[in-house]
Amino acid sequence: LYLSPIILQAGWNKFVSFENTVYWFEHSLNMPFPTILAALATGTELLGGLLLLLGLAIQFITLPLMIVMLVAAFTVHWQNGWLAISDASSWLANERVLEAVDKKERVVAILQEHGHYEWLTSSGTVTILNNGIEFAITYFIMLLALFMLGAGRFVSIDYWVTKKANLVAK
Repeated sequence: LYLSPIILQAGWNKFVSFENTVYWFEHSLNMPFPTILAALATGTELLGGLLLLLGLAIQFITLPLMIVMLVAAFTVHWQNGWLAISDASSWLANERVLEAVDKKERVVAILQEHGHYEWLTSSGTVTILNNGIEFAITYFIMLLALFMLGAGRFVSIDYWVTKKANLVAK
């Protein structure tokens, strides 16, 4: 249930700007067959998010979703290191994250001088995204657990279908 909205949103973002997604796959990620791969990623995330929400065919859909997460981790996020959010205090901070400290301080100074800083930060602090592999690998591990353990009891269609099939088999 936790992963469903995350994966659905990723698929929806690709779907509503599909031409941009294809362009990104081709020109930024240098993927072959960008239209086909963008369609596969988009479809997998949309269908996968829906099936996760329903708890249906979980062990079937987690395999392609794990592939999407690995492709994302290694083609999009790998060069940025582990951290998703720049946090210079982390022992996982790389040079890119450490360089973000000065940039964040400059952004804050500009906003304090020329913007309504209190209003701009009333919903949270200024943050610099590092876009590392942290989230993609975390989602991969969660999908791996679902693949190994199944959707769970009581709240998944898989559970009720299996229970019904076991009653019929007896």
